[in-house]
Amino acid sequence: MSVGVTAESACEQCLRRAWLIASLSGNIQISCSDKPGNRIPELLRLDDEDLARAVAPKDTDQVLSENTSISHGHRVAELIDSDCWACCLHDDHFPEGLRDGADAPRVLIGKGQGFPLADITMPATVTVVGSRRATGYGLEVSRSLSKELAASGLNVVSGMALGIDGSAHRGALERGRTVAVLASGPDRPYPVSHSRLYRQILESGLVISEMPPGIQPRRWGFPARNRIMAALSQMTIVVEAAYRSGSLITAEMAADAGREVGAVPGQVTVGPAAGTNDLIANGAALIRDARDVIDRFIGVGATPPRAKGPPLEPDLRGVLDAVERGCSTVDMNADFVARDATDVAVCLARLEVMGYIDCSLVGTWARTSLPAPYPPEDE
Repeated sequence: MSVGVTAESACEQCLRRAWLIASLSGNIQISCSDKPGNRIPELLRLDDEDLARAVAPKDTDQVLSENTSISHGHRVAELIDSDCWACCLHDDHFPEGLRDGADAPRVLIGKGQGFPLADITMPATVTVVGSRRATGYGLEVSRSLSKELAASGLNVVSGMALGIDGSAHRGALERGRTVAVLASGPDRPYPVSHSRLYRQILESGLVISEMPPGIQPRRWGFPARNRIMAALSQMTIVVEAAYRSGSLITAEMAADAGREVGAVPGQVTVGPAAGTNDLIANGAALIRDARDVIDRFIGVGATPPRAKGPPLEPDLRGVLDAVERGCSTVDMNADFVARDATDVAVCLARLEVMGYIDCSLVGTWARTSLPAPYPPEDE
């Protein structure tokens, strides 16, 4: 399948803009170092000359001269050598969500041929973000939610970061489409530990950036790429986020762009849930599963009920209930259900095979998001 654009699709002026931002990357970092993220949208709204004067006042003429001296053909050749494509706002394939905002990039540079770039329409796209230091609960919710959203035909956008972002991509890849938005050039997977995930995304999805190939990320680039993730979709969902989290910046950018914001509720005693619970308290949509998202996108009842897991015998249901109540080890569970530890261990193993629990840490069990069928009324 073709993405619909090539290395030659972007116009010369827009492509020059990407290389200008890259050449000024260090200056932008210095200009924004006092308040990370706060001035990024403001700076990136400026035209080429004003941007150069704002962040490199002593070298403005030199920077602009060097940028214009590089031929369009040379930049296209760099894209081809890196197996990248480019699409600017003058092209019909440019995502609609990036056409209506002053903060939007003028060009996207990307890799991957998973599906047409023009398919990233707002009604068909949802952004999922969250904490890098996610809990097991957050990782499971992010994966299962993104899997269900992708299975429903939605494009799942995230930033390929550690924690929630990576889990969202992995879940989406199980059933459908995903888009990774990077702060680096699209040919530079970041973090490096996600290189395998990056290759998986390239096989069936898209990786996009406003930076040229070969560029390593700087700190200012992360809030900059967040504005792209927020604008691409109709809704941004925050799965887990502590106070002062970058994911909350993405949610704020989404709201400023007129997009919906959703949040997954979490335990009030857990730090990574503080930001999401606060978003819900301040009016964000409460997101429990894909149904909550689809209902807001298309209408209540537009999707079939979630598939439930296999039937549970009473002994298995009792052990599962104990796990849900926090009995994460065999001994804790055995004490709670007043049964032999060996029997409980067998039940836990069966529940894992059925998909109801996961043993992410040796000897410690956690509930997955797979719903269990309701017990018969006479039980």
